This record gives sequence, C-alpha cells and structure tokens, in this order.
Amino acid sequence: MKKGMGRAVTARATRRFRLLFATSDHSALTDMGQELAPAFFVSIAGTPDDLMSGIRQNNPEIIVVDVDTVTPHGKDFFAHVGEVRAAAPGALLIAISRTPLRNARQRTRAAGGDEFLLAPIDFAELREYLLEAAEERLTRLEAQRLREEISSKNSFCDLIGGSDEMRRVYEAIRRVAPGTTTVMLRGESGTGKELVARAIVSLGSRRDAPFISVNCAALPENLLESELFGHEKGAFTGAHASRPGQIELADGGTLFLDEIGALGLSLQSKLLRVLEDHAVQRLGGKNAKKIDFRLICATNENVEDMVAAGRFREDLYYRIHVIPIHLPALRERTDDIPLLFDHFLHIFCTANDLPMKRIEPEAMDVLESHEWPGNVRELENLVQRLVLMTEGDTIRVIDLPQPLLRQSSAAQEKILIPEEGVNFDQEIQRIEIAYLQAALNRTGGKTAAAALLQIPVQKMKYLCRKYGL
Repeated sequence: MKKGMGRAVTARATRRFRLLFATSDHSALTDMGQELAPAFFVSIAGTPDDLMSGIRQNNPEIIVVDVDTVTPHGKDFFAHVGEVRAAAPGALLIAISRTPLRNARQRTRAAGGDEFLLAPIDFAELREYLLEAAEERLTRLEAQRLREEISSKNSFCDLIGGSDEMRRVYEAIRRVAPGTTTVMLRGESGTGKELVARAIVSLGSRRDAPFISVNCAALPENLLESELFGHEKGAFTGAHASRPGQIELADGGTLFLDEIGALGLSLQSKLLRVLEDHAVQRLGGKNAKKIDFRLICATNENVEDMVAAGRFREDLYYRIHVIPIHLPALRERTDDIPLLFDHFLHIFCTANDLPMKRIEPEAMDVLESHEWPGNVRELENLVQRLVLMTEGDTIRVIDLPQPLLRQSSAAQEKILIPEEGVNFDQEIQRIEIAYLQAALNRTGGKTAAAALLQIPVQKMKYLCRKYGL
C-alpha cells in the first residue's frame, strides 16, 4: 500500500482484532511490529502450511497474505486466495503483491478476497485501513447473521411468516406430512397453497417421487379430462399417439389438484372412481391401471356451499375433505408483512443487480393497513415494481401506487368515522379526558400537567372541575 491510497479513516475500531500476517519477507517484520502489534493480536505465518495452521489454531478476524512469498510454488496466487477464503470464510482477507497485475483487485475479489494492495506497504496506513475495514466487515456479518436468524425463526419450507396464524399452518404441515392421507388446502387466491403442498411433500416419504401439479381452472373440461386421465391413440381427433395423464404420471408420488372446485360434475365422478379404485383408465382405453399416489387438493371456494347448490358431489367432498388446512389471508396476519416485504426486497434487488433498498416506516404503515385482496402474490408483485421503479435507496410513501394510497386513506376514514356516524361532542370529550388523565398521571400535579399539555393553568383547573378529575 502506497501513501495516498485514497481511503479516509472515518471510524476507529474499539476492539483488538486477531491478525494473521502471512509473509516470508523478514525486512517487513520491524515495521510490522511497530505499527501493527500495538493495535492487533499479531501472529506471523512464513509458509503456506503455517498460514493454514494459523487459521485453524487462531481463528483470525483479519488475514493479510503476501502472495509473492507464501503462495505454493507453481500455483496461481488468485487460486491461493480462494483457498484461504474457503478456510476462513468470515475473516477480512487482504492480498498484497509487488507485481502490478491487470485487474488484480477485481480478480482478488472474484476469488473471495476483500482487497488487493500493491507493495511497498506503508504500515501506518495499513493499520488504519485494517481497523476500519475489519470493523465494517464484522458489523456487516453480524447484521447478516441476525437477518438469517430472524428468517429461520419466521420461515418454514419456503413459507415466510412468524405470526400465530402461520405457526398453526406449520404445525399442521408437520403433522400431516409423514402420512398418505388426502389433504385439502383452503384459502384465498395468492395465499401460497402450492407452497404448502410442496412443503408437505418435502417433509414426507415421497419427497423424491414425482410431484404433479394440475390447475383445474386453467383448461376447458374436454382438455382437462385428457390432461388428467390420458388417452390412447385414436381416442379422439388429433390423438395421434398414446399419452399418459397427470394422474398416471403421479404414480408413487403426489398429485396436487389446485382449484378443484372448477371440476365439472362429469370429471368429479371420474375422479371419485379413481380415488375409490386406486386405478385410472385412459380415454379410449379398455384396461385400468393401478396407481399409487397421494392426493393434495386446494380451493379458494366455499365447497360446502357448492355441495348444497349441487355443483360439487357430496361423496367426493367427503372423500377429499379428510384433513383441511386453512391458509390465512394476508390481512389476517399483518405482522408478517414486514418479513415478507424484506424477503421479496432481497430477492428482487439481488436478481436485478441493484443496491439493497429500504422502506421508510410511514410507507410500511400504509402497507400494513392495506386489505391485500391479492394476498402474498399481490405483495410480491408490488415489491418487484417498487424495486425497479423507485429512485434512490429508500422507498417512501410517495413511491407507493395511488390506488393503494387511496384505499389506505379510505380505511383510515372508515375507522375514524364508521358508517353509523359519531357523536362529535362525546368524541371530543373522550379525547380531552384521555389527554388530561395521561398528563396528570405523568406529572402528578395540575400545574406541571398544564405545562405538558401547553395550556394555561387556569384552563387546566377548569377542565379538571368539568370532568371531575
């Protein structure tokens, strides 16, 4: 590191870090001892083996490698930097060389190092740089550790949420996963029913077997029948070859039927027959084939009302509605909105190679008051939009979509003034009493309470007499 390296020292470390300096250049030891020893717990490694041994024994927080003198013979020193990083993933790793290689800094960082410095070294400047850089890295790693800890406590098999409602979902998943019983997932569109289905599979004995997902609302009934049950060659116009259906492909694994309420009565009858016989017959086929699969269904409709209206077979309802799991709407678990927002924020900032953004508290308050008719899917789409369209690194209230802001304002007005209206005088009286009582409780006297409320003492005394305080 030459003088005038261009890095201003803005903070000084308050802790004394363990520094492992790898070099066989004995001429540097004197300066190293004078400048680095008072600020760090310094250990020296003179060979590649000493370097690896020092990492294992001392667990250094800072590693400085003189790659010219300690890189094994014949090895590219950027590869050596990568090996050091693998051995010490949490340390600040600095590479030093006397050779001004092209793109050395970028190649060092690509190998896992934090910085490349060109010798000769000014050890006084190196000391200041290491103190600041190590403190920054430690703070960053600690923040990352805390985020991961929070995430692990509030996530389960790709599901995000730490609310009581989601914890009940997690517990239900744990209970049903080991078995083969049919599960019915119930909840509004966008609540993550397929994620729950995959979580059940991932924790069960069929995790390595096929997982076949079919959206029953995505195809017209004539195509859906062929999709589910398969067909033989010549079964209908255009059937030029035999083709297994999705039920057959799920043999040994799991069949997930999303939006099962969209099935017509004819397909419901055929599905009931499959579930009763554990066999499926292709369209145009003569023989049924035995199939072993676990069925997981999902719906956002009230199936009981459909049964009462004759739009869903009652016998099929009882066959599939063995273990129902209710997935809460996002408005029923508003405590999870910050967690989900942060989760999607990291995904989309990383995917678009953008600096990490943050959201101001006032904007988060608006999101938490939103009804979220599209549930988690709506929130995910909003975060993607905000990441791409927001200037700067902070998402503010003004960056939120106008329809969302209007809905939030309407909700606040509805809370403030319900449909039946309010008694204005009674509301003002209630507010006055609440403020007076709070000020008196905090101060213990009317004079001090008047000062706290910024009103004359005489007015304070009058209001206290008025309300009997």
